[in-house]
Amino acid sequence: MKKIFALCAIILVAGGILLWRATQLPTFYGTFAGAPQASVIELVEHPKAYVTKTVTVEEVIRQQCRSMGCFFFFRQGNAELRVELKDIAMTAPMREGRKARVEGQVVPYGDGYQLLATAVRFL
Repeated sequence: MKKIFALCAIILVAGGILLWRATQLPTFYGTFAGAPQASVIELVEHPKAYVTKTVTVEEVIRQQCRSMGCFFFFRQGNAELRVELKDIAMTAPMREGRKARVEGQVVPYGDGYQLLATAVRFL
């Protein structure tokens, strides 16, 4: 009888772990190509220098789209950079307040510029 209870407990624990892993959202989207690192301040203050280049930025997510998570903002000092995810993760997990590493290109957006992500990893 003890063997049956032990076997049932093992099956329940293993099943619970498998179910939990299956329901977790991915922590990365896209493929990183190894682009050079840049800071939010550099990209905001000198965006035209980065328009045709792929760069990597790592920072804390300060504000994220509430409806689908398809874009967010990085802030460094007074500099704020919008990061667009729509081409790689139309529905990204909510990660406000957590770090993310993003690779992409600076592109015109409205009156300014944004980082169009080709890869993102939520840390």
